[in-house]
Amino acid sequence: MNDRVYNSGIDRLRSPERVERLEVDRVVNLCLNDVTIKSVLDVGTGSGLFAEAFYKKNMKVAGVDVNPDMIEVFKKVLPDSDAQVSPAEELPYEKLSFDMIFYGVVFHEVNNFKKVLEEANRVARKNVVLLEWSYKTEDFGPPLEHRLSEEFIKNLAKEAGFALVEVTPLKSLVLYKLYK
Repeated sequence: MNDRVYNSGIDRLRSPERVERLEVDRVVNLCLNDVTIKSVLDVGTGSGLFAEAFYKKNMKVAGVDVNPDMIEVFKKVLPDSDAQVSPAEELPYEKLSFDMIFYGVVFHEVNNFKKVLEEANRVARKNVVLLEWSYKTEDFGPPLEHRLSEEFIKNLAKEAGFALVEVTPLKSLVLYKLYK
């Protein structure tokens, strides 16, 4: 079992405090402000919180998660959207299937960072977005040893074939936009 996978209550994923801490609306707007995005794959979708926010912006959304219980919640929230049980390392979609691939505070939980970004690069037409915790000790979120530094993510993105990484610091999180 991966000790970094979220296994706490699903209801907590949609708590008002968490939605506020994740700055969901701001993140979605930042993701959509500079490119024409019409489709989004939410990897590690959890309860579909971000997928639902993208959907409300008229995006075609799909979600994958390793936890079948999360996919069931996603299907209740977005019954007309595709949702599949799948690891981030092996996305069940064809090359260039989505304009954007989104990872909402889940990238730090994957088993093989480089393989995940290479797979995202394969499936994305335009860009990949990572929303991650700031690399500092805080009273919430994962412990520091599970957080990823900006330098680590930038180097990894380059190794996975991305041309540019744009970094936007938020209150408790950092938004990384990886461009092809």
